[in-house]
Amino acid sequence: MTRLRQHMLAALQRSGKGARTQAASVRAVRLLAQCYGTSPPVISEQELQDSFLHRPNVDGLAPASRRLCSRGIRCFSQHVLKRAWHTLALMRAQTAPRLPAVLRVEDVRRLLKAATPLHHPASCTTVSSLGLRRPAALALQPAALASQRLQVQGHRGKGATDQYVPLPAETLRRLRASWKTHRNTTGLLPATGRDQPHRPTAPSPMRRARVQGACRTATHRAGMTTLGVAIPPLRHAYATPRLEAGVNPRLLQRSLGHTPRDTTMVSCHLTHPGHAAAYERRNALRHGRRP
Repeated sequence: MTRLRQHMLAALQRSGKGARTQAASVRAVRLLAQCYGTSPPVISEQELQDSFLHRPNVDGLAPASRRLCSRGIRCFSQHVLKRAWHTLALMRAQTAPRLPAVLRVEDVRRLLKAATPLHHPASCTTVSSLGLRRPAALALQPAALASQRLQVQGHRGKGATDQYVPLPAETLRRLRASWKTHRNTTGLLPATGRDQPHRPTAPSPMRRARVQGACRTATHRAGMTTLGVAIPPLRHAYATPRLEAGVNPRLLQRSLGHTPRDTTMVSCHLTHPGHAAAYERRNALRHGRRP
């Protein structure tokens, strides 16, 4: 590992960035150096401007990927090379917010039924029924389950926060059935090999890519044509039915681990009763009736 890379990783760790953010930032600086075939400290400000324009216009990089690149290069330039270029303050990528896929309860059941083997339905059920983010769901430990109170304590949440969420009996049953196949003492959803030889002693949870691939395969098997079906929409599948049933949004905000309430209200805007009520009021006003 080079000296510059060591300094950059140290700066990212001091700022509290996660492992994936550190890897993406180091990769952005490496690609910038490979683009000009020289060391990063030698790259001029004009070359940096040209590379930032090259990403969307030639490479076709998405806004989210451009934001990761610009943050990594900005961190390297400011904290490692001690540069104060005006270009670094202008490196921004426009945010393109998208509404998540809306999954009904029947859709989630079809997806879970099509997922195999047993540990994949268990991981998808954990996300959809507990509302946990994928890292927190995969990192669940046996000690986190409070079977008597039907609660689970989620660790490794966003911002390194913990949260207590209700534990449905069906999810508890599925997690117990999955745990009996490996009996790992450190994780409910441990990493798997091709033939699952090291699940009982695996020190890390299931890989993120493996869970995503299982979700895509289950989607095809179930014949679902809804766009954007993946692991994150399963969290909205947790929130949307509860909002429709009248659960307090503040409680859902706490269960989902959202800091701003607007993030939780995205699911509220997707609920069918919410749309129906809005249409009814609009039609009443159009015909001169009081809504």
